[in-house]
Amino acid sequence: YLRSPLGLLRLGQLALGAAFWVTVAAHKYEGAAHFALFAAVLVWLLTLALFGLSLLGRWELVPWLGSRWLLTNLVHDLALGVGLYAAATGIMGHKAKQRSFCNLPGYSQHCLYSAYLSASICGGITACLYLFSGLYCLSRRCQDQQDII
Repeated sequence: YLRSPLGLLRLGQLALGAAFWVTVAAHKYEGAAHFALFAAVLVWLLTLALFGLSLLGRWELVPWLGSRWLLTNLVHDLALGVGLYAAATGIMGHKAKQRSFCNLPGYSQHCLYSAYLSASICGGITACLYLFSGLYCLSRRCQDQQDII
């Protein structure tokens, strides 16, 4: 599984997803950033569960979803991964734009612009990785294959 395209994409999703929510959580955040952090952590934990079950080959243990594991991965990637990370990226990009004034030379207050911009970039790349893995699962589904590898 680790050598398959889906396994490599999952590792990238986990790494960049963790970078996103750690960046947001490590800095002061308010307002809509709470939703962005919630969405990122939720999707990250679900991805970690999918990765662990797929790595161990134990998806049959999940009631009702285990027999539809390819479809479960597809829905997770396209609906949750792309949807929630795109929303979180938009929120953090908007917050970075709001804080762009503090990027000026001579601004003496603590500036969150770089943290919000970094989170936005990580979120955008992560959303693309979820899109790629969703398209991979969709192509396997269209080829009438039932397995994720």
